[in-house]
Amino acid sequence: MKKAKNGRGADGAKAQVCKHSSLRAQIAEPESAAGVRVGIVESFRVGDRDGVERVLADLRALKVVDLRTVVSWADWESAEGEAWYSWLLPYLAKQVNLIPCVLYTPPNQAVAPRLSAPPWDPKAYGDFIDVLITRLGNCFEWIELWNEPDKLSEWDRTLDPHWQTFCAMIGGAAYWAQRRGKRTVLAGLNAFDPNWLELMFRRGVMQYIDAVGIHGFPGTCQANWESWPVVVHSVQQILTQHRSGAEIWISATGYSTWRHDEYEQLRAFGKALEAPVERLYWHAARDLDPEFSTRDGFHADDRDYHFGLRRSDGSAKLLARLWAEGGLDALWQALEPYPGARRSTARPAQPVVITGGAGFIGTNLAHRLASEGERVLVFDNLSRPGVERNLKWLLETHGERVQVECADVRNPYALRRAVRNAKQVFHFAAQVAVTTSLANPRHDFDVNAMGTLNLLEALRGADEPAPLIFTSTNKVYGGLDDITLTGAGGSYRPINPKLCERGINESRPLDLHSPYGCSKGAADEYVIDYARTFGLPAVVFRMSCIYGPHQMGNEDQGWIAHFLICALEDRPITLYGDGMQVRDVLYVDDLVNAFLAARAHIRNISGQAFNMGGGPARAVSLLELIDMIVELHGAPPHCETSDWRAGDQRYYVSDTRKFQEATGWSAKVSAEEGVQRLYQWLRRARGLEQVHALANPNRTGGVRRKAALRRAFASQDRQQRAAGKTSQSI
Repeated sequence: MKKAKNGRGADGAKAQVCKHSSLRAQIAEPESAAGVRVGIVESFRVGDRDGVERVLADLRALKVVDLRTVVSWADWESAEGEAWYSWLLPYLAKQVNLIPCVLYTPPNQAVAPRLSAPPWDPKAYGDFIDVLITRLGNCFEWIELWNEPDKLSEWDRTLDPHWQTFCAMIGGAAYWAQRRGKRTVLAGLNAFDPNWLELMFRRGVMQYIDAVGIHGFPGTCQANWESWPVVVHSVQQILTQHRSGAEIWISATGYSTWRHDEYEQLRAFGKALEAPVERLYWHAARDLDPEFSTRDGFHADDRDYHFGLRRSDGSAKLLARLWAEGGLDALWQALEPYPGARRSTARPAQPVVITGGAGFIGTNLAHRLASEGERVLVFDNLSRPGVERNLKWLLETHGERVQVECADVRNPYALRRAVRNAKQVFHFAAQVAVTTSLANPRHDFDVNAMGTLNLLEALRGADEPAPLIFTSTNKVYGGLDDITLTGAGGSYRPINPKLCERGINESRPLDLHSPYGCSKGAADEYVIDYARTFGLPAVVFRMSCIYGPHQMGNEDQGWIAHFLICALEDRPITLYGDGMQVRDVLYVDDLVNAFLAARAHIRNISGQAFNMGGGPARAVSLLELIDMIVELHGAPPHCETSDWRAGDQRYYVSDTRKFQEATGWSAKVSAEEGVQRLYQWLRRARGLEQVHALANPNRTGGVRRKAALRRAFASQDRQQRAAGKTSQSI
């Protein structure tokens, strides 16, 4: 019988399938048409319409319209299956180019009671393909026939040891699919075997195949994995030998971030994009829901649950965030400047290691150290939006003095490699927001408490443990509800004159509020105890509000930068509470000086915690900051109000005398001058013209507050308290 070509049926009629403009990754000259067509692999549980909508939203964010998804023959035969696929495939086809991958034998047609068993009658699979095309063939142009037949959970080859049933089943289905006007994809192996593909040719299967799918999952247990060029070349050799015109696709590849190594996922994706194939389907859109079992069993292999571009809660991993923000070009840019991120045995001699080193504080410290001729190893997972720009700036500014390890503190092995010959460690990597800790306490604990313990153990195991400086938080002191405050003058101040004059010192007991407070408090105490118990030289800074250049402030953390950014971008500022809450603010240059002072005196101050901030002279309320912005920006930012937030404090000002007496350090930059510096830096970073300086940037008094705005916030707070709402602050 004559073989159908190019998706046409025996009568020559072309199936009418909606085609969407596909994303292609350019891997040759920018003006050329070369490049791999990029799609996503994702499966859906029967009835999970919400999951379908979430994945489609994910694809839209990435501008991807190619989707490979499972159609379960077994589910089709269930009570709800046929109706489900009759809704799913047309709904998807309206928005994406769909490729169904058809597998799983219905139990009543299988030779053994499992979905991976061969059917009693190999023709039954082809009959189902015929039914699927008849009912829903206008939803797809291509169809993939089975999946990973060398994997026992997909095809139980112990029941078909010579591949007789598989070849008869796939060959017959491919023949009928082509007769019905569809193009066919041969199932990709879990680990490519050229002998298996040769067998498909000898058995006559390949005469009905239009594309060969290959799979590869670097970082897994694929013992024979080499590289994409090697695997693709092996496939092409066999196709050429048999004069086959079949296309070569990567029909499934991905990287599991179960060890929290999201930069490695980015690198794996970049390598796959460079493979000489026509199409690439990345597995998967989202991590598996930990509440559900895989085909191999409930958490039989944790790696199976972490292949997504996004986590199961919908939050973006590094690859998804960069892709959505800047397209595929952003991925290449993120990969290009970090040769040091590639793991190697080469390390700078005794570097200063900064965990979270691409963040705001880490960048400023790394810049100071590298400027003074020191070698710095930046250890960062790049999870915070914008930090990749900080890292690129550091590398462009300092070259080989800065080396990069893109890894996560939750990976103890990566930490151990990073600090094994360090001469100093600064530990800044953290989950930094109370709000995030309330939404996901486990993540907060894993990063802040367990990540710190991983680092302490890595240092303890070194021959000569490097001194450690750890940044904790004022949140370890809790809500400070026992401090009686007055709101006179439009900002909160303690009634106790000594407390007002000096601030809060280290003798105050810890009172851990919120998961964030608990995780940072636990880490804080672990550092102090490792100094006491194991003799590890270590110091803790319990920090107030730090601000300055390279800060990517947002509503949850970095409020001074956030307010200024909102003013520059003409976005509204939300004030939680009445706006009179007070913090002492410390410019980052002064903090870096404190780090260097602590480093110089580490042997004398080891095992101690120090409150670190600007002190009473640099205490600022939210309303006072808004007045500074008015003077700098020339216009008041638009402000909105909302309820007080959980886990916050109305008043916190650091008493820094203990650290001053131990080291001689003192803050130099006033709040007004520091805010002006940050404002100017933010304007330069956005390409805006310079503006005039404040008339008197060194004055220490508060600026004038807008009386009407203050009265409005105070009135709102009184109403909230009258309604019985809990009073807490930023």
